[in-house]
Amino acid sequence: MSFELAATRADLDRLLDRRAPGARIGVLLTMGALHEGHATLVRAARTRVGPQGLVVVTVFVNPLQFGAGEDLDRYPRTLEADLKVAREAGADVVFAPGADEVYPGGAPQITLSAGPMGEHFEGASRPGHFDGMLTVVAKLLHLTRADVTFFGLKDAQQLALVRRMARDLNFPVEIVGVPTVREDDGLALSSRNRYLSVAERRTALALSRALFAARDRLAAQHALRARAASAPAPGARAAGLSALGEPRLAADAHAVAAARTPDGTEPAAAPAAYRPCGADAVRAAAQGVLDDAARAVPPLDLDYLALVDPADFTEVPDGHTGEAVLVVAAKVGTTRLIDNIPLTFGAPQ
Repeated sequence: MSFELAATRADLDRLLDRRAPGARIGVLLTMGALHEGHATLVRAARTRVGPQGLVVVTVFVNPLQFGAGEDLDRYPRTLEADLKVAREAGADVVFAPGADEVYPGGAPQITLSAGPMGEHFEGASRPGHFDGMLTVVAKLLHLTRADVTFFGLKDAQQLALVRRMARDLNFPVEIVGVPTVREDDGLALSSRNRYLSVAERRTALALSRALFAARDRLAAQHALRARAASAPAPGARAAGLSALGEPRLAADAHAVAAARTPDGTEPAAAPAAYRPCGADAVRAAAQGVLDDAARAVPPLDLDYLALVDPADFTEVPDGHTGEAVLVVAAKVGTTRLIDNIPLTFGAPQ
């Protein structure tokens, strides 16, 4: 199929009916202002559905997910540029409907609710946002007849809610998360990055630096635990080095001894600073970077930093093992940004 633009549901149906028998439909749902992160999703969709499949990109700025005072009016509308990005990345169809096509007769009287899972973090900061997001996602997945749909991992809470919606409401669609795409300086790609001044961008880099600091803190502790597993009698070595007047080497040995204890507590002889790494230490490593950014010019205004279970977005306790996501949201100037990083506790990073 040649690259096509559909502006109405009738046009979309006509194009979908033309697909090859048995061809799968891969869909990514966007609000436009496409960038390399979206192009990565298109390429992932093309790989998944194969050359005979159909890759559909939707471009629709959904009014239901913008609250009072949010940037609906200034949200960038760049359809011509979006078509170029989609076509070059390998899409077959761009569905760019007007509001009357998606919500005929005006705002819908029946919408989806994100429930308790959508009330925290982004949901608390943007009341009603996730209800509007899930409503339009459900409609667009139906309209595009999606077999598989692709979401960036940057919007981690959104992805978790879409997965839960599909499970709870028995949507016959596969949901694929695609890793976050970052710019060379580490800032997660977002259509809102264009609003940042040069000075604001420098401050905004604290989001990714905080996440990387947390990741590195956890990785260092995992490396220490691996070393401790093979170290002979680390506690005795620490005491001996202390007696010999070797404080730095003794401190290192104390750290190894602490990391070796199976119950997560350090031996009595080891300083408290060398406790094994947990969720609190990871959060603290990130918080330190964000605290510095709050004193920058211009400052970073932190909304939240949390370490959560990716399945239900509840915060994990200090002794957590397994998967987690460190999520952060902040405002720099008038621009609100989000980012996150997946982490695994109890296994090498």
